[in-house]
Amino acid sequence: MLKKLFSHTAIYGLAPQVSKIAGFLALPIITKELTSSDYGVYGLLTAYTTAISVLSILGLRLILVNSFYHSPGQYKWAWRQLYGFLNLWNLVYGLLLAVLVFVVIPPEAVDNRWLIMVLNVIPIVFFGQTSVVGLTYYQLHQMPMQIAIRSFIFGVLTVGLNVILIAHFKMGYMGWFWSNFIVGILNNISYWYPLNVKFKMTPIYNFKWRFIKKSLKVSLPVVPHHYSSYLLDSSDKVVMDLEKISTSDIGKYNVAYSVGNMFNALGVAGGYAIGPLMNEKYKKNDDYGARDLVFVMQIVFFYLTFIGSIWMKEVFQIMIRNASLSQLYPLAIVIVMSYNYRPMYLGAVNKLFYKEKTKFLWKLTLTAAIINVSLNLILMPFYGYKVAAFTTFAAFLYMGYAGFYYKIFKEINVANYYQFGWLLATIVLAFCAYEIVEYGVITKIVISIVYSVIAAVLLFKLNKKF
Repeated sequence: MLKKLFSHTAIYGLAPQVSKIAGFLALPIITKELTSSDYGVYGLLTAYTTAISVLSILGLRLILVNSFYHSPGQYKWAWRQLYGFLNLWNLVYGLLLAVLVFVVIPPEAVDNRWLIMVLNVIPIVFFGQTSVVGLTYYQLHQMPMQIAIRSFIFGVLTVGLNVILIAHFKMGYMGWFWSNFIVGILNNISYWYPLNVKFKMTPIYNFKWRFIKKSLKVSLPVVPHHYSSYLLDSSDKVVMDLEKISTSDIGKYNVAYSVGNMFNALGVAGGYAIGPLMNEKYKKNDDYGARDLVFVMQIVFFYLTFIGSIWMKEVFQIMIRNASLSQLYPLAIVIVMSYNYRPMYLGAVNKLFYKEKTKFLWKLTLTAAIINVSLNLILMPFYGYKVAAFTTFAAFLYMGYAGFYYKIFKEINVANYYQFGWLLATIVLAFCAYEIVEYGVITKIVISIVYSVIAAVLLFKLNKKF
């Protein structure tokens, strides 16, 4: 079980996060050719486009997952209707995205306004949610190698394109947009053929409106939930724009966040991997088994984020070949440690998803989002862009742990998650990492060894339970 959790986490997370991982690997080469303004333009536009990305699928991935488990003999009929509906809906969504890009383009990128708009919209108009449906099919059938192959090919391609377009052709921020466009098209094509031809999962455009309305009734409450996640994850840069913080400073924050995105990718990977395994436990009424999977994931997160954080200074010196940008490692530590919320968050919400108790979720995530945005609006005028890392940390912790105290979760939960102990451990480890990063190399090696032994012992004990 643990082997499946770890291997699937490594595989499932790569496909949707390949551009982030590839971008990180290319940093030593491309950062020499980029300015903080380049990072600002790309980060700001990405933040704005992410603002409406939750509308692209309308929360219907939840229906794809639940129909697979609840109606295993008829799920293909449901999926084909949803696929057809989403293809048509994405024409509307593409128009909304185009208007948004046109309106919010920063002054530094006005000359490329139309091209950026086209590069963002074309994959959506021509393919809709093909990659999402295809990825979900392989995930739920537990066919990780299908995703692994695509992840490797497109990851290498993204790295190559970033290096060629940014480092060789000196395209600056436009190199990212072109890379994302090319890889996005090819990734969708790779899912389109097996989905439509091999598995006969062709979209039904003459869908049953009654079924679509019933599905949307369950899925739409998830949209505010996912939008709140955006407000936590990406809205910082939008608030900076509203507060008239320079594109250069926004770019600096985006550099620090680029490392945090690696651990966000890990969290998404863990969600893809642990979701089906927890659903199998819930199907057998084994809440304690599902909880122990969350504990394993939490220990692994603590290990990776803490080790990564105490060596963050050295990572920035190696990966960020820009004197001013390489000094932003303290912000990266706060952002990285904030992603420790993810395992416990999944522990609270996955059963709610399984039971289709989705109406509650927006309360949890929207409250966390309001905390984040409000603190940014209050504190940013006094403390500048750097305070956004600390407000993100606070808001993520709320979202990760508050769900356990809501009445709806208590009504369906059986196992004790010891959430307060995990919360306290997150805060202590974050504080320690922020201090230890300045220690000497020898001291950090000793700390890393001792911490590795402790993590290995804890995982060994949990492995015995499995």
